[in-house]
Amino acid sequence: MQTLNIQVPGSDYPVHLGGDLLGQASLWAGTLLPGKVLVVSDDNVAPLYLEALLSALAGRDVETLVIPSGEAEKSLENWQLITDKLVEIGALRDATLVALGGGVIGDLTGFAAATYMRGVRFVQAPTTLLAQVDASVGGKTAINHVAGKNLVGAFHQPAAVIVDIETLATLPPREFSAGMAEVVKYGMIRDADFLEWLEKNSDSINARDPKTIITMISRSVQNKAVVVAEDEKEQGIRAILNYGHTFGHALETLTGYSRFLHGEAVAIGMIVAAHLSAISGSGPPYLDHRLKSLLASFGLPVTWPADISAKSAFEAMAMDKKALDSGLRLILVNDVGRAYVDNDCAERDIVRAIEDHTE
Repeated sequence: MQTLNIQVPGSDYPVHLGGDLLGQASLWAGTLLPGKVLVVSDDNVAPLYLEALLSALAGRDVETLVIPSGEAEKSLENWQLITDKLVEIGALRDATLVALGGGVIGDLTGFAAATYMRGVRFVQAPTTLLAQVDASVGGKTAINHVAGKNLVGAFHQPAAVIVDIETLATLPPREFSAGMAEVVKYGMIRDADFLEWLEKNSDSINARDPKTIITMISRSVQNKAVVVAEDEKEQGIRAILNYGHTFGHALETLTGYSRFLHGEAVAIGMIVAAHLSAISGSGPPYLDHRLKSLLASFGLPVTWPADISAKSAFEAMAMDKKALDSGLRLILVNDVGRAYVDNDCAERDIVRAIEDHTE
């Protein structure tokens, strides 16, 4: 087992990474408080991994809550459901919530933990690649609103993150590919050597070679940890972690969170952002083509859908939580590994960047 330490002001916590961690009772014993435990999962993950986790928690006062899977479930109704469950079981300030699942479960459970009694402890047990490399680390929690993704949320750091790579064995190929978008993101925003490593190791990654996967997840988490430590509440540099996300969130919103997985939408968004960087004169030409080739090698979509107009996307982006009164806040790149925050992109350039990559 490998352990990485995440440091943010007032909160340090471990990320444990390895195989067969969900069932390690000793690991969980050192993570939980004495109070009640509520495990939240979804109907895809629970049949596969809930039993192993409950075995590791034997002897504890544990309750479970299983909700339907899917991005649409990251809702006010399910936040209410978790809160009602906590009240029903008499959970107090020494309770711990455990998020067993992907990014949706992690965000939803984390938000419930952040708001119940003004904040209780929670542990991330991510079971998807996307959650393991990104969503489970950094303390962002949220639910969606009809007007936009993650519009209601809070910063609430987990007490620990337990990454069991054995869960990737049952992850469908499409879900695995979606996670690779967030991995590639780290190379694009701050780690050019990592992007080159991904290009050279794409075959081993697609084969899910354990050693390669552990290296990949570890490096991704380390990249995120550095950024989060510098800017926990996203007042500055942490914004670069949203590379591709403003475009991606617009796609998700306009398709009702039902057509694209989060990582798929982000993949398309990163390509558009790379092209916009070149159009605006800050980034090198053809970087979007290099990025498109890498993302395609992982089975990700690489073109903007023809039935979603650039104009409607721009309007949806205006409601993105990263936007400011003065205009859109986009993440662009000067080159691979050199991202920056841009507040000055013209609407015509944004529309052109989308249209140039429309299928």
